[in-house]
Amino acid sequence: MGDLDVLENGLPSVRTRTTFAPEGGIEQMVEEMSTTEETFLRRLVRNVRDFKLIRRRRRRDIERIDSFLEKFSNGPKPTDPTDENIAPHCWGRTFVVDPSENFHYRWLSVISMALVYNVVMIVGRSVFWELQKLSPITWYCLDYLCDGIYFFDMVIHARTGYLEQGLLVRDSKQLFKNYIHSYQVKLDLLSLVPTDFTYLIMDTTCDLHVPCIVIFRLNRLLRFHRLLEFFDRTETRTNFPYAFRIAKLVFYILVIIHWNACLYFAVSYSIGFGTDSWVYNMTTPRFSSLRHQYIYCFYWSTLTLTTIGEMPPPVRDEEYIFVVVDFLIGVLIFATIVGNVGSMITNMNVTRSEFQRRMDGVKQYLEFRKVSKELENRVIKWFDYLWINRQSLDEDDVTSVLPDKLKAEIAIHVHMDTLKRVKVFQDCEPGLLVQLVLKLKLQVFSPGDYICRKGDVGKEMYIVKRGQLHVVGDDGKKVLATLSEGCVFGELSILNISGVKTGNRRTANVRSVGFSDLFCLSKEDLWNVLAEYPEAQKMLIERGKQILIKDGLLDEKDAKTRDIEDSNLQARFNKLQTAFDNLQTRFARFFSEYTRTQKQMKQRLYRLEMKSNKPPSDPQLAQGSTTVSLRTHNKTTSES
Repeated sequence: MGDLDVLENGLPSVRTRTTFAPEGGIEQMVEEMSTTEETFLRRLVRNVRDFKLIRRRRRRDIERIDSFLEKFSNGPKPTDPTDENIAPHCWGRTFVVDPSENFHYRWLSVISMALVYNVVMIVGRSVFWELQKLSPITWYCLDYLCDGIYFFDMVIHARTGYLEQGLLVRDSKQLFKNYIHSYQVKLDLLSLVPTDFTYLIMDTTCDLHVPCIVIFRLNRLLRFHRLLEFFDRTETRTNFPYAFRIAKLVFYILVIIHWNACLYFAVSYSIGFGTDSWVYNMTTPRFSSLRHQYIYCFYWSTLTLTTIGEMPPPVRDEEYIFVVVDFLIGVLIFATIVGNVGSMITNMNVTRSEFQRRMDGVKQYLEFRKVSKELENRVIKWFDYLWINRQSLDEDDVTSVLPDKLKAEIAIHVHMDTLKRVKVFQDCEPGLLVQLVLKLKLQVFSPGDYICRKGDVGKEMYIVKRGQLHVVGDDGKKVLATLSEGCVFGELSILNISGVKTGNRRTANVRSVGFSDLFCLSKEDLWNVLAEYPEAQKMLIERGKQILIKDGLLDEKDAKTRDIEDSNLQARFNKLQTAFDNLQTRFARFFSEYTRTQKQMKQRLYRLEMKSNKPPSDPQLAQGSTTVSLRTHNKTTSES
């Protein structure tokens, strides 16, 4: 009996052992092991084996529920047992970094800090020897800490997953192979070449010696692509992308100025400090301090790269060449600054410019039509309210670039809680609610605007998102009720319930007190959605009838009569639809037969024409037939 039968049927485990005697005799020994007689170790082993078998079968047979509708179902939310495999285990082979998760982004921030340290300090310490002598042990500790970060970055990058056919690859061998064949692995390896071994064979002192031995660590800058990746990820994650782009541009400019300042100090050293007016002068104690050295060089580099000038002119040829190259780089930097900052400012104000253009167009139209100043002020206040509350964007236009699934997710996040407050839509199936939230439209009303008046035909239902509404009497002064955030009205008038005493018309005047934001659902959109959910349609109408009966607004006899008429009309329509479908099917069949018959007739005519035009076997008959045909042709031509 197999282990699978024991597991599925619950039968006792029976094991047979055959022992062979030394003399060749056979002794059969049957040992029945019941559950109560098993040892603790045997039970533990079998339980572990059974648990693995059950887990493997569940993983194979699991059918994942759509998480999109799962969020909005009223029942308990089952958990997916495969979710536990998504989290990486740092101590096992399943450690895989998802590039879209926060861990990868945080690690990029760590490696970026190490890169910024190397970008700034390696060049600075290799030129300003006083900086290197300041605290050598501290610098060495920081250097080797960054090297350790570089090493772990290679390990993490070799375990970073990538998408293949839309799925994240988690096979460690395939990930390592993909990393080895990428161009980044060469830069990563070169950036970790132990050039620090030169410290053992060269003098590590930096007294009046430029460049210092730290210059051999310049290969650490080859990991700069990690910093660029961090910038790209931050730009997509931040809520202030334009401000971040400006900060990134300033960082690049400061790094270039820093490198140029270090290069100016190195050129001054190679020419000789204080030999002429252009190079750095270290003859005075004030100019020999580290702080003044760096500040002056940074100042000189800033004035040169920004093409401001006003510095001592060069004297030697090599000084002229250095200044010319600096000016050319400065022109490029200045053009880059102007271009990037200008485009950023333009993009930052594009929404405001578009909004201002629309408002100016409306103001010109009002002026052309000679609208009163009071109404014009109301329109301007309405525009101001839209801009202040960040409602100037067209939601449909903004979300048009998103796929339908994400668009529905956003709409559900914004509107679902509000829609569930409507009594009619409570306990509806999630699919219907998802379709309805996509149909909700935001409308903004100014102070004193009437949302609906008594006697109007109900074509929309409204949900108050923000603001207050007053239900007023016919005189417009007496306040009967106040509607605040979350209130709903007009939901019964769009259900087309038969027998309503008000005839699906508004029964009250609703006016906005201040600026109010309302979600609107039209009758047309509702019935377009309900056409795909007939059971939900019946449930909504029945629930609406119960509410109307409770409020005394439904004539039940008239409702039953109209329901019968509607059902008869629906039955007639269904019969007509069936007859039309049958006619359409018969027409398609007749047309197919007609096409086939016509094709056969054409083939027969073609064969007859071929037979009639076939030349005779006797040459004389062929010549005679040719003469007759020519005479017939000439006669026909002359008659015509």
